Amino acid sequence: MSGKLQIIKSLGVFSQACAKRLEVPYCSRQLIASRLLSTSHIVYLEKERAVAIEAVERASRVCKAVFKQLVNEETLTKKDKSPVTVADFSAQAVVNSVLEKHFPNDPIVGEEDSKDLQGEDGRVLRERVVELVNTAVDKPMSAEDVLCAIDRGQYEGGSSGRHWTLDPIDGTKGFLRGEQFAVCLALIVDGQVRLGVVGCPNLPFDMSKPEGDKGVLAVAVQGQGAFQRKLNADSELEQRIMVSNVEDACNASFCESVEAGHSNHSDNAKIAELLGISKQSVRMDSQCKYIAVARGDADIYLRLPVDSKYVEKIWDHAAGNIIIHEAGGHVTDINGEPLDFSKGRTLSANKGVIAANSNIFETVLAAVQTTLANKY
Repeated sequence: MSGKLQIIKSLGVFSQACAKRLEVPYCSRQLIASRLLSTSHIVYLEKERAVAIEAVERASRVCKAVFKQLVNEETLTKKDKSPVTVADFSAQAVVNSVLEKHFPNDPIVGEEDSKDLQGEDGRVLRERVVELVNTAVDKPMSAEDVLCAIDRGQYEGGSSGRHWTLDPIDGTKGFLRGEQFAVCLALIVDGQVRLGVVGCPNLPFDMSKPEGDKGVLAVAVQGQGAFQRKLNADSELEQRIMVSNVEDACNASFCESVEAGHSNHSDNAKIAELLGISKQSVRMDSQCKYIAVARGDADIYLRLPVDSKYVEKIWDHAAGNIIIHEAGGHVTDINGEPLDFSKGRTLSANKGVIAANSNIFETVLAAVQTTLANKY
């Protein structure tokens, strides 16, 4: 592609994407695009962005319905597994069916398979999943349709072509507590994350007003910035989000997992001491942590290894990774290496995750490496 054409395409992507989010009338957006994009009127991943938002919003509605019906009303326990299992399967079936409708040739790396829903042993669970899925799709799906949709998530990933990766419910314990969980969907092309959408049904739209409107959808496309909108709202108005501008790490705050089993809290405390951080950590489950950092609610996200053998899954980080980058932040592993999504279903080339704004990132990385020296 020539330099001139690249500039024209970039202008077209920027103008139409921004005009849409600032509520410029559709006809005006089309006029802007046609003038700046004489060679093409297609905005990069425009359809994929819209479809991913639709899929995540539908799945988020299903998850909220599961919480109301199975957690609040029936008070099932985590040991029973039914609420989380029903929500996981239902959300994955909904997202995968939406993706299949619009992109039938795109494979999907998903967290679940339908094994536990098969046969007589899985009948009760299967019936509940089918019932819930059919509250969120346009065309009724049979049990066989639902199982097939779930099993579309068995792709092994890799470094070539395009595929989606889905975590239907990230933060299962947060889900059961009625706190933070997320539906996370990303598009990976030739091993690089190009699009990410994260639905956070219980996250306050404005963290300074924790009792205000809840439900956030964050979205980012490579080169187009990161945005948030109200989840499942009538309005499609989006706000640009940016990481904080904190320049001294001692003034920063951590965002870390609620569950100590997901990240090493004791190492986090040592790093905070090295950096001179005294602010209380913001603790929440799921990729909502990425969103909190991306919009400046917190400044640093650390997911430090809990043992030398644990390998992160791509669906736990793909969407959050691109949203942080597009919000002006930086994400690497504990060795300062970019997260590598080309190795299949796991981040086998990486160990741990560090995310922060660019002003303090190198300082944070150094503190992490000092704390973890000779440990992993």
